[in-house]
Amino acid sequence: MTVPLVVLVGCMLNTATVSAQSRTLRLDYYHTGTATSEVFSLDRLVVEPMPWPGNPARPVDDTNLGKYLFEVIDRASNRVVYSRGFASIFGEWEGTGEAKTAARTFHESLRFPMPSAPVQVVVKKRDRQNAFREAWSTTIDPSGIFIDRAAPPSPGPVIELLNNGDSATKVDLLILGDGYTATERPKFEKDARRLVEILFRVEPFKSRKSDFNVWGLSPASAESGIARPSTGRYRRSPVGATYDAFGSERYVLTFDNRAFRDIASFAPYDVVEILANGQTYGGGGIFNLYATVASDSVWAPYVFVHEFGHHFAGLADEYYTSDVAYLPAADRVEPWEMNVTALRDQASLKWKDLVTPGTPLPTPWDKTAFEAFSRDIQVKRRAIRAANRPEAEMDALFLAEQTEEATLLAAGTHAHDVGAFEGAMYEARGYYRPQADCVMFTRNEVPFCAVCRRALERVIDLYSR
Repeated sequence: MTVPLVVLVGCMLNTATVSAQSRTLRLDYYHTGTATSEVFSLDRLVVEPMPWPGNPARPVDDTNLGKYLFEVIDRASNRVVYSRGFASIFGEWEGTGEAKTAARTFHESLRFPMPSAPVQVVVKKRDRQNAFREAWSTTIDPSGIFIDRAAPPSPGPVIELLNNGDSATKVDLLILGDGYTATERPKFEKDARRLVEILFRVEPFKSRKSDFNVWGLSPASAESGIARPSTGRYRRSPVGATYDAFGSERYVLTFDNRAFRDIASFAPYDVVEILANGQTYGGGGIFNLYATVASDSVWAPYVFVHEFGHHFAGLADEYYTSDVAYLPAADRVEPWEMNVTALRDQASLKWKDLVTPGTPLPTPWDKTAFEAFSRDIQVKRRAIRAANRPEAEMDALFLAEQTEEATLLAAGTHAHDVGAFEGAMYEARGYYRPQADCVMFTRNEVPFCAVCRRALERVIDLYSR
């Protein structure tokens, strides 16, 4: 049973303080629970070293994205003066098998412009009907002596990778290195510049490049690389990135939120991509938290862009034939993500205005052949892993998969149409994606679909317009 709470943070925001000149206040908290219960508890309030980088003209989030939402409410007027949707590691973990039998605690943070008088911060979570309901509360005096105003140790110099102007009207992207030693800092900068260049070859980022600033930060690691427990490799890298998140060997996350936030606080950022120094295929992305990618993987260019889609605009995975850590949904609730649907009502399809005229809903495609091919690939992947064969063999298999998938998906009558193609969100039945192929569906050299591009543009606008 979810325990409803409400967060009261004692400080007030007003139009004058919601600006790029404000300091950044961070609320750190613990998120504890199981698949059926959750409890929040305050850790600390922190004033970060950098000024607030956000857009003063768009303090309130109107995108309706995220499993969670937090609102900063002026207590004097009861007016929402800042809000952002977000997702979390807890929000993902509660869908795993482990959450059915055990409780876990995750450290999380909320960041917003430094207030000057009492506010109420309300954290909300979606219910089964996708409505946001209050989920946490506490009272804090912002002028109190226990707000931590001391700067943490500096992680090193910030590298300017792309500077298009004032952070207040730009999306500030931080590329945060992990597992790079002090002598590997030039390698980090080279890796970061290479992947940033790839991101801005892809629409809509290509057309909107002038709306971005990009910064680099790489705290020195004692050892090269990050942890990979499934192979017996353990590392205490500065940011704490690790493979094998939730038991999924290629899922890279950091569970050390405090270290991550303290390091990131030395650069202006709205979004973060953690660049893990490693060759093994891996990555991850959580909406409004961070994305990750293994820098030296053959597939790093694809993973960087795909996982950034998750992190930046809350795009859902559209694939459904690969192994994942999550349990199947008990019922087909309409997803909040903009690029997938349960298609309960064709008349209210969330991307109805983009559907190609004359395209049937659901939209036919060669699903049977695709699934048969994918099953064969999965068998081969497991055999390579079980025999502990070289990573190059897995890369070769991925390349073969890419070629065959591209052929299958390009052959259909509606291959380039916007419609509703069954198979998405890790499930073969009941969920639909907008187009036959997309960056969020396969590793094929295809663009974001029209629906994903629109979702990405909306978030760019939130930070830059």
